[in-house]
Amino acid sequence: MTYQIAPLFCRPWTLLGITPRLIESHYENNYGGAFTRLNAISAELAALDPATAPAHVIRRLKQDEAAALNSLALHEVYFASLGADGRVVPPVMADALARDFGSVDRWRREFVALANSLDGDPGWVLLGWLPRAGRLINHCICDGSQAVAGAIPLLALDMYEHAYHLDFGANAVSYIATFMRNIDWRAVHGRYEDAVGVQPPRPLVQEQFGDLPSVTVAEVQAMLDAGVPVQIIDVRPRHSSSRSPDMMQAAVWRDPDRVEEWMSELSKTEPVVAFCVYGFHVGCQAVTALRKAGYDARYMAGGHFAWKAIKGPVKLFEATTPA
Repeated sequence: MTYQIAPLFCRPWTLLGITPRLIESHYENNYGGAFTRLNAISAELAALDPATAPAHVIRRLKQDEAAALNSLALHEVYFASLGADGRVVPPVMADALARDFGSVDRWRREFVALANSLDGDPGWVLLGWLPRAGRLINHCICDGSQAVAGAIPLLALDMYEHAYHLDFGANAVSYIATFMRNIDWRAVHGRYEDAVGVQPPRPLVQEQFGDLPSVTVAEVQAMLDAGVPVQIIDVRPRHSSSRSPDMMQAAVWRDPDRVEEWMSELSKTEPVVAFCVYGFHVGCQAVTALRKAGYDARYMAGGHFAWKAIKGPVKLFEATTPA
């Protein structure tokens, strides 16, 4: 595969406090260097026979490819982040920053503090959109750290020395402040609009239980912490206790094959949460039966192991109905 170089995204003569010479050198030598490296690596990979090439060679080339791809992509976002009055944030972007950081000023302080924390170390500081969480996030790539998987970069600050030395020498603090004054928020907003259209990873869909209401383990934990009256029923098959001999501390166990026998013990004035091992058909079938009988019942998504994954309190398994 041959990669194509992108034109310079910003107009260097419009930047305040950053000279065209710095932008030109950065684009030609560093962005252009990443482009040249990436195509050379791609050619070398294409010439390999994966069946016979030494494993360490393939690993090195793929690591180098990832580094060059990141460099190419982040430089493009960096240049596209510059070119306007960084103090003027469009209303939609300002609202998004306020939603996820508390305020635009709070976001700005965190972003600048993260950049200053590099303290002369090379790296990238990024504002990104994380589809799986549905929110904006600040993060950095430095000291061998990796980017947040799935985060889409909207704003990129290059903290490698080549990005500022020609104009600022070792004064990274001044460079960061100058970058912030030159952010093109209209361009950032455009990338944000594109990013929010990216869907998170598709969840597992149980078509036969598509309309059955569920509740997350975090929501159950919040209910318990708030003292909300809730009836929590562990309906794992009895034999599953031999593989996992514990259970949610607030739950009672009931045999999923005898729902009709024990459901009358429950109150119809308080919500019911039922769960099985993983949150699949056993728990869903129990909740279906309870709802048909008039109970306000939901199944706990992820089941017993999702509860354990969030370190929810557990106790030893207790069988509370006859075998």
